[in-house]
Amino acid sequence: MTAFRTLDDAGPLKGKRVLLRVDLNVPMEGGRVTDATRIERIVPTINEVADKGGRVVLLAHFGRPKGKPVSSESLEPVVEPLSQKLGRPVAFAEDCVGSAAAEAVARLKDGDVVLLENTRFHAGEEKNDRAFTEQLAANGDLYVNEAFSAAHRAHASTEGLAHLLPAYAGRLMQAELDALTKGLEAPARPVIALVGGAKVSSKIDLLQNLVEKVDMLVIGGGMANTFLHAQGKAVGKSLCEKDLAETALRIIVAAKAAKCRIILPVDAVSASEFKANAAHETVTVDDVPETGMILDAGPASVAEINAAIDEAATLVWNGPLGAFELTPFDAATVAAARHAAERTQAGKLVSVAGGGDTVAALNHAGVGETFSYVSTAGGAFLEWLEGKELPGVEALRAKS
Repeated sequence: MTAFRTLDDAGPLKGKRVLLRVDLNVPMEGGRVTDATRIERIVPTINEVADKGGRVVLLAHFGRPKGKPVSSESLEPVVEPLSQKLGRPVAFAEDCVGSAAAEAVARLKDGDVVLLENTRFHAGEEKNDRAFTEQLAANGDLYVNEAFSAAHRAHASTEGLAHLLPAYAGRLMQAELDALTKGLEAPARPVIALVGGAKVSSKIDLLQNLVEKVDMLVIGGGMANTFLHAQGKAVGKSLCEKDLAETALRIIVAAKAAKCRIILPVDAVSASEFKANAAHETVTVDDVPETGMILDAGPASVAEINAAIDEAATLVWNGPLGAFELTPFDAATVAAARHAAERTQAGKLVSVAGGGDTVAALNHAGVGETFSYVSTAGGAFLEWLEGKELPGVEALRAKS
């Protein structure tokens, strides 16, 4: 973590106005928060800053209001659940800039917390407009970014502020960067990546980057069908992007050149209907019925994946191995996830996971709390896996 400035580098916080960018883009129904996970994850940093006498000014976005105030996308409904999780009162300002914000910040005493209204109510946020960024910066003495999930966006509150105020990573951002560094930037080897999900088309950049960085690459889910088809195997009525066969073959060739072993299913669970508990059979990948759909990897494939995990010191996981939402087509994902969790608990594996359906799949397997790190960042996690620079992260990098 020496590559990034963190709260440890920020010096005394007492009396300082700390602009803290957090992720409060939480699921809501009828004006009520239905999943407080993102709130819970930012509590330690907010309380640390407040306990040190900092005056906490929270910046966040919610939804996609497209630069204009939209009452249904106000952050005000988040105030009460945030206050409950923090165990301290949270004030609210009806704007993130201007007199409403300035007056709310001026009322703060050491250790107080205020949440400013949705930054995306202003067009200058997503445009990373200098004048808007300066308006945000006027309410702070230093800036702390705790929103890795928005770090792939070069917005005013995620990147621009880091160039106007002393800037640091919050504890959640620090943990995320530390986990990602251990995952691919400076991992213990051998490294295995497990990539699942429906379509190759959405993960071409990811696969091309991973074959250059990992020692073993497991390809599962609907993506694997495209690779099997590219190798001349019949996949019946399975989800398959046949027009990407050449792309799949290029990835295989690139992996061979980089000495990365690609692991594809050797057997599959096939069904003629996409529904829970549909009649199904386990077949080799050479014997998929014409009317069959591959909905999960078979037991022989799981055994091969688990054996590869046993060889590895580091695992990076993105996406399920099958249609895990449907019983019994969750079996491969659950078995491999639990095996990885056991290796992690035994101290033999660093396991980093995130993106898309990954968090849901690991929670379904009962191991969401057992991996070394599970990212809820979605798009930012995927762009990191693809080898792309994240503007909000780069802005926190320590200058040598």
